[in-house]
Amino acid sequence: MTPLVTIRDLDKSFPGVKALRKARFELLPGEVHALMGENGAGKSTLMKVLAGIYQKDGGEVLIDGKPVDIASPRAAQDLGIGIIHQELNLMNELTAAQNIYIGREPRRAMGFLVDEGALNRATAEIFSRMNLALDPRAEVGDLTVAMQQMVEIAKALSFRSKVLIMDEPTAALNKAEIAELFGIIRQLKAEGVGIVYISHKMDELKEISDRVTVMRDGEYVGTVPTESTSVDTIISMMVGRSITETKTDVPDLSSHDVVLEVRNLRRSNAIQDVSFKLRKGEILGFAGLMGAGRTEVARAIFGADPLDGGDIIVKGQPVTIRSPKDAVRLGIGYLSEDRKRFGLATGMDVAANIVMPCLSKFLSLNMILKTRAIRETARSYIKQLRIKTPSDAQEVRFLSGGNQQKIVIAKWLARDCEILFFDEPTRGIDVGAKNEIYKLLNTLAAQGRAIVMISSELPEILRMSHRIAVMCEGRLTGELPADGATQEDIMRLATQRHSLTAESLNAATGEATT
Repeated sequence: MTPLVTIRDLDKSFPGVKALRKARFELLPGEVHALMGENGAGKSTLMKVLAGIYQKDGGEVLIDGKPVDIASPRAAQDLGIGIIHQELNLMNELTAAQNIYIGREPRRAMGFLVDEGALNRATAEIFSRMNLALDPRAEVGDLTVAMQQMVEIAKALSFRSKVLIMDEPTAALNKAEIAELFGIIRQLKAEGVGIVYISHKMDELKEISDRVTVMRDGEYVGTVPTESTSVDTIISMMVGRSITETKTDVPDLSSHDVVLEVRNLRRSNAIQDVSFKLRKGEILGFAGLMGAGRTEVARAIFGADPLDGGDIIVKGQPVTIRSPKDAVRLGIGYLSEDRKRFGLATGMDVAANIVMPCLSKFLSLNMILKTRAIRETARSYIKQLRIKTPSDAQEVRFLSGGNQQKIVIAKWLARDCEILFFDEPTRGIDVGAKNEIYKLLNTLAAQGRAIVMISSELPEILRMSHRIAVMCEGRLTGELPADGATQEDIMRLATQRHSLTAESLNAATGEATT
């Protein structure tokens, strides 16, 4: 069988970084081939070369056994190569249909005007194939991250690609949506499409992939059959060491001060009478299904979205937060689930991003930047968080997703925030980097910082939380002590669609009201 894709001895460098060294990869027709490695291993760079986004410095790429030079994304599309990026790459002001067919819009008879009806019908056909209930005319900027991810997938499918690259496609999807996606993948596989699947979720890879290729530090490590290779073996290939997962010890925080209390927060149907307390040194896990309202609560407390009612109390004092600036002034930081859109200035360098929330500290006479102090601060956090970058002057857009996430964390540490909201902190991050983030969260809690961790990964919630709050359809349906809680306990509360009385909540969770 002639491979759809063969990559041999591929090299790629960026300023100060050797991203790929003699990289290799092969994709067969009708195969789901997982590409794995830690953040910064070169996976996304290799696939961006295949997709025509980057040009190789050396080596060769063969499509159907024939050498090719892929000079642009359009050239890749013409060769039947489509890519779904890890970071969303859509235009918020356009509709879903306009995003999917941009540059390829059907025209009316005279050829000047876009045939919006034909455009929407073609998009509706793709959505129907995906079992996706979404109006093609919906503006992308009004969609959730999960729906935006589905639009990206639909866009790639619209090219009828024979090679489809999926870079962390399930990062923002719930279990039902992942099952639908896997159904689409199996259908494409049966049609002979070759799929490159980049993910850090081991359970997904064992379910959907046929082979796994592992990269480390820009180099090829090896290719193994998925079915007969253990997860531990794959992890060892990725990181070059064993990863030990241990649950966070749950300290007794009952005597610690309450640093944040919210009472009866309300915002339309998204937040309905949510109340909770957060103590100094606590990691409060927020669990729930997609659309439960966890992110909405965090954004409202941070001042990113307006509230209809309710009270916010910081260190015993009622406060009014009308903007993120107000929240930051009160020592509240928020790490968004969409770091590229809300957490970083990707066109600026590492140092500028790290000091951005506390830039006033680095001004002399309120107008002259203290460049040396900025660089020293940035370098200290680069070292502390083990951020992989050639220097603090490197533009953030050139770094891997995991290192970008660490920069978002660094900027709030530089601002010395005492209350931190981590919204999906390990999304798109490999197993080694996850461990580093977990250690960092535990260290911050031990230092007295109060943390709300929103996560869709139940094992992560159970591993990291001191206490667990569960939401469903905008309501806080219960709280669980971390010790003894199970995934079944969380799911029971996460699917509890009707309001309960305080007595029934206590009975359901086995915990007295805090």
